[in-house]
Amino acid sequence: MTVTLTEKAEFRLRAFLVASAPDPNGATKGVRISVKDGGCSGYEYGIDITSKPQPDDLVIEQGKVLLYVDAKSAPLLEGVVIDFIDGVMESGFKFTNPNATENCGCGKSFKAGDCTPNGVPCS
Repeated sequence: MTVTLTEKAEFRLRAFLVASAPDPNGATKGVRISVKDGGCSGYEYGIDITSKPQPDDLVIEQGKVLLYVDAKSAPLLEGVVIDFIDGVMESGFKFTNPNATENCGCGKSFKAGDCTPNGVPCS
């Protein structure tokens, strides 16, 4: 399983991890990456900070960030590159996904061939 963080994305995720509330049990926090049904193209990306990966999550270390990838999402995230852009018109995480056959104009959802669920209009 390959998920790549650019230097900017890793820096930003590390900042979120440091700023988040400490785990009461002292567990190491990481970032859970997933794909779920939704968005205007059918699938949308999810990023959550967690200290408790799911039993079937794949664990990937990128620099100083632990990534937990949902096993069901792994085939749709194989080879994805996550960047962070910070601009006047747009700021946030940007996913470059080699599995996407189409991307939504908002950049937050994608299609992956015939297996993609129906999308919903952008709001």
